[in-house]
Amino acid sequence: MVLSGSSLTDIYGVGPFVAALLIGHTGDITRFATRHHYAAYNGTAPIEASSGGKKRHRLNPRGNRMLNHALHVIAICQLRQPHTPGRVFYERKLAEGKTKKEAIRALKRRLSDVVYRQLVADNR
Repeated sequence: MVLSGSSLTDIYGVGPFVAALLIGHTGDITRFATRHHYAAYNGTAPIEASSGGKKRHRLNPRGNRMLNHALHVIAICQLRQPHTPGRVFYERKLAEGKTKKEAIRALKRRLSDVVYRQLVADNR
């Protein structure tokens, strides 16, 4: 099944159901000026929680939780298969010293940018 006029299903881990969630909960993509605004809306923009010399970010509890869940599903699908873009990104973050949770959080933020780019391209 292909959603009419959408290339979201070209992203690994995005099937018709997840694509419908992304499109339905995002609405008109032009209302987000940048990918950063979209990340803040879907709850993948990190919140700084630094203390002393240690720079840290924590989970953003705000935002559209359904969009955040859809991005989480994409992230987990990509993590389960070797050599997917998400798995490569995740392993690179682990090699940089991030914890598993921090690496998944960073992956979800990256996937938010990918989804935003696809939705903007589809809108044209």
